[in-house]
Parts: sequence; structure tokens; C-alpha cells
Amino acid sequence: MKLSPDAVISLEKVANYLLLWRPENDKSKFLAEGGYQMEDPERLVEDIRGQLLPLEAEFIEDTDYGRMFRITGTLNGPNGRGLRVVSVWMTEAESGTTKFITLYPAKEN
Repeated sequence: MKLSPDAVISLEKVANYLLLWRPENDKSKFLAEGGYQMEDPERLVEDIRGQLLPLEAEFIEDTDYGRMFRITGTLNGPNGRGLRVVSVWMTEAESGTTKFITLYPAKEN
């Protein structure tokens, strides 16, 4: 299934969580391999929306807050390098709004 093209992708979450170095569960170093930088979080938001969101979503589970989905795909970064990622999304039970939750490197088989 496809998720709503109007899904919410928080610029603040991208800038202050994905692109900000963290001592645990850091994703900024991985994303930097594709050329994504803290100075341009809008680029990562655009690429998530344009490259991942149109792909097929796989249902994960129902939670108290909503339905969880996963989209696995390749982000082609600003430097031309492709990053295989898993993105997690939730369609809120109360509002019906679909929101981007996180992404992380895909494990290759």
C-alpha cells in the first residue's frame, strides 16, 4: 500500500534528531555518507518525501497511538551516493494523519 503523499515530515525532527550527532543510536554519520548535512535539513526532508514516501509501505503493527508502517528503499543523497534505509511511519488513530517517525540503515542480506 502507499501512504498519503501529504504525510507530515517534521523538519525539527530531521534537524535535531537524524542530522544531529548523538552518542547512542547516531544516524548523522550514516546520513553524512550520502552528503546529508546539518546545515541543510530541508534536503533530507525533500528526499524522504520524494524518494521514500512514494514506495510501497509494509504494515508493521497496530499500537494504542495508530498503525505503524515501514518503507524500505534507497535515498540517493546530494553527493550521488545511495543509502539503503528503512523508514518508519505512523498513521495516527485519532487524527488519521500519517507522520514520519524515523529512519535507520537497512541491514543487507
